[in-house]
Amino acid sequence: MNAPIDVSFFARNAKPINSYRPYWAKRFGTAPFLPMSREEMERLGWDSCDIILVTGDAYVDHPSFGMAVIGRVLEAQGFRVGIIAQPDWQSAEPFKVLGKPNLFWGVTAGNMDSMINRYTADRKIRSDDAYTPGDVGGKRPDRAAIVYSQRCREAYKDVPIVLGGIEGSLRRIAHYDYWSDKVRRSIVVDSKCDLLLYGNAERALVEVAHRLARREPVESITDVRGTAFIRRPGDPSAAGWIEMDSTEVDTPGHVEDHINPYQTTSEQAQAQGQSCAKEEGAGAPADPQVKPITIHRPQGVHAVAKLPRDRTVIRLPSYEQVKSDPVLYAHANRVLHLETNPGNARALVQAHGEGATARDVWLNPPPIPLTTAEMDYVFDLPYARSPHPAYADEHGRHDGATKIPAWEMIRFSVNIMRGCFGGCTFCSITEHEGRIIQSRSEESIIKEVEEIRDKVQGFTGVISDLGGPTANMYRLGCRSPEIEAACRKPSCVYPGICQNLTTNHDPLIKIYRRARALKGIKKILIGSGLRYDLAVQSPEYVKELVQHHVGGYLKIAPEHTENGPLSKMMKPGIGSYDRFKTMFEKYSEEAGKKQFLIPYFIAAHPGTSDEDMMNLALWLKKNGFRADQVQTFYPSPMATATAMYHTNLNPLRGIHRDDRAERVDIVRGEKRRRLHKAFLRYHDPNNWPLLRDALKAMGRADLIGNGKHHLIPTFQPVTDGSYQSARRKNSTPGGAGSTKASSSTRSAASTGKKAPVKGQILTQHTGLPPRSGIKGRAR
Repeated sequence: MNAPIDVSFFARNAKPINSYRPYWAKRFGTAPFLPMSREEMERLGWDSCDIILVTGDAYVDHPSFGMAVIGRVLEAQGFRVGIIAQPDWQSAEPFKVLGKPNLFWGVTAGNMDSMINRYTADRKIRSDDAYTPGDVGGKRPDRAAIVYSQRCREAYKDVPIVLGGIEGSLRRIAHYDYWSDKVRRSIVVDSKCDLLLYGNAERALVEVAHRLARREPVESITDVRGTAFIRRPGDPSAAGWIEMDSTEVDTPGHVEDHINPYQTTSEQAQAQGQSCAKEEGAGAPADPQVKPITIHRPQGVHAVAKLPRDRTVIRLPSYEQVKSDPVLYAHANRVLHLETNPGNARALVQAHGEGATARDVWLNPPPIPLTTAEMDYVFDLPYARSPHPAYADEHGRHDGATKIPAWEMIRFSVNIMRGCFGGCTFCSITEHEGRIIQSRSEESIIKEVEEIRDKVQGFTGVISDLGGPTANMYRLGCRSPEIEAACRKPSCVYPGICQNLTTNHDPLIKIYRRARALKGIKKILIGSGLRYDLAVQSPEYVKELVQHHVGGYLKIAPEHTENGPLSKMMKPGIGSYDRFKTMFEKYSEEAGKKQFLIPYFIAAHPGTSDEDMMNLALWLKKNGFRADQVQTFYPSPMATATAMYHTNLNPLRGIHRDDRAERVDIVRGEKRRRLHKAFLRYHDPNNWPLLRDALKAMGRADLIGNGKHHLIPTFQPVTDGSYQSARRKNSTPGGAGSTKASSSTRSAASTGKKAPVKGQILTQHTGLPPRSGIKGRAR
């Protein structure tokens, strides 16, 4: 089980998802693939579908694809589930291909937010889509969850619509939308869905499906955790709830007994001279100079600290308020992120509209995490581990013109856990999957490795990944169930690793050793992102990883070197990277292997100054890195860094209207964003004119010259000003080094550019030492 989680707490709050009585259609058995056509339904003996899932991704029956997981879980509950994948959204007719669903529509934009899938960080349209056969772009609409919901309603207006997926999850309240540069309403309002399931939705979806199967009206299902829905003012179903008003940020003044909702559990405990093991809400005195919000207590209730959490709802500023007031937007974002621990989170409500159009978006507390037994149940279902046969080419294969890149990437990988307690502000994993790690059992993981070995076509003996959102958080968690249930910290590893967090990597080491010892397994690689500040707590794990599970290069993400942006990211200092690098090189040398770290960095993140990027560029040059694939900050919905970007305020600290509010330097505008990217690619001659001008303006002309200590040279070669994104092709011309000439020559021929000279490096990070046996220079 997920160590060490309070089983009693979660057990008394959640019914196991494998304990429901199966629906009567269970008699039809298991489908080799969930049907996408009437013909397939007829072969299965179905006259109709109980549930039809609509998705923006191609249907790949693999547990890394959300629709496959949801479909197989519902099938295991006895429901007949059909899939409509990437339908033509221009009319409702393609949504009728499987007939009318008996119970409900399940709608998702896919594994990615459709706007992030469709547009770059510079708001330019992408030409590709890794979740589409042939890597073809344009197969899903912008804001796909809204469009699909509208078409489902047009097709069969009386069928309930249950919306899910990451697009719905990250847009569940009023949110800043980077692509329109404005605050949009909750997707519950815009999609007109009947119910939104946010986060990993198996638990909520199973309960909702069985209740709808019992003919319970969808509008009466208001008590399921992890759901959001519309309530009209005065709705009798809201009777008995105690409302805390958090719609304003007040001016400074004396506060009587109110709890400061911006304090973490440990801060409240420290104020009382107690440990953070005490339940949050024990009545910590507030700062007499600060009155962050107003709390309206119901008549007869005299102590906010004693309000029952399971019947308390916090009223956020309305959509109209956060749309027009950045301070209230930042405040709402902070409150939302404080109410994310399923052990202590309260319901949230946000008004949309006024007068006759007024309605509330109601968010129930987050879902209870799955236990290890439930995780095994989900991942042990009979997935075909292949794209649907409808996508096969003329040879019946999926590795030619119809190849789906996202499937190719995870084809031989195994997902061993969910969740992330890192809390990085630019990342949405925690907002979607939660911060409590949900781990599979060792037996379930080994069983999947054996299935890949025995059943997946094209397997050569190499498992590409044993991981998840983070490679090395398997079975890590809080030492105390009481502290875990009460904690309100946004991260367990920032500003340092919490003393209550277990960092024992032994269970993960055991899985690595057992998996690579299996007959027919030649290599187990780790492709997921590594949390190296945790890894250095277990030298044995680092040794195991480096000596057995690295394929020459290991990607890690320090994101920056300077404390300013790192503090806004909630990432550790570069010193943690240096410690890991020392261990990495030591164990590589002991194993007699030449292996290299590839660090990834973010440009233009909130809180990053031009000087910060200059210092990062100097660090890159000093350490011999030439970043080819540049990641620019992308404001995804609901992320804390996105709130910084929109409001210029720091929601990690208390939100105020006076000078005590922390202002954040935001990198806006094409020119400044280009400059920050140019610092990351300091070695590209196309960027030198821009960098020269910037360095002179910053008073750092001393960095322009032809010596080793200079950042850029004084001379300017002839360039064409071009830059080819590494997203579509893994290599881009530029830099000295090595790769096989044949592939690079073909690439150059296809783009009409001059082929690189023989021996030139073409990698995501040029400047690295060449691979063994290939000639080339490091720089």
